[in-house]
Amino acid sequence: MNTPTSKYAAERIFLIGPMGVGKTTIGLQLAQHLGYQFIDSDKVVEERTGATIPLIFEVEGEAGFRQRETLAIDELTQLDRVILATGGGAVISEQNRRYLAERGTVVFLHADIDQLFERTSKDRNRPLLQTDNPKQKLEQIFQARKPFYQEIADIEFDTGEHCLRDTIRLLLRQIQKYRASV
Repeated sequence: MNTPTSKYAAERIFLIGPMGVGKTTIGLQLAQHLGYQFIDSDKVVEERTGATIPLIFEVEGEAGFRQRETLAIDELTQLDRVILATGGGAVISEQNRRYLAERGTVVFLHADIDQLFERTSKDRNRPLLQTDNPKQKLEQIFQARKPFYQEIADIEFDTGEHCLRDTIRLLLRQIQKYRASV
C-alpha cells in the first residue's frame, strides 16, 4: 500500500488492471456516484493523436504509444475530482507508477483469465491480443504486469465476483474505508 503525498489525493482515484477488467465501465459509474469527472487515458491519447491505438502501435510501435501514454498520465493524474482509467500496460513505466502512486488512490481491478478473455475476445482494438492464441497472450501479459499492479495498489478488487451494481456499492465502501485510514 502506498500513501499519496498530495493533499488532493482523496479526490483522485486511478483505476489500474488488465484489459477487459472493466475499468471504463466501473470508472463511469464511480464518477457518477461521486460527482467526479471520468477520464480514460487511452481515449485521451487517441484524441490527441487523431489515431486509434492499433494505428499508433502500427506506426510508432508500443514504445511510441507508451511515450504518449506517459505524457497523458502525467497531466491527468494532476486533475482533481477525477476517476482515471488507465490502459492495462500503463504500469509498465516506472514513471507512470510513480505518478499514480504519489498523486491519488490507486484501485487495482482484476478478474480471472477466463473472464478477461471472454470480455476481450471480440475486440479488435487490442493490438497485443492479435495473435494465434490470445488467451495465452492475455495470461502472459497479466502475469508480467501483476507485480506492478500490486506494487502501487491501495485497494484490490475482483470485478468478476459481483454484478455491476454490487461492484460499485462494494468498491465505494472500500474507497471510503481507505480514505478514512489515510
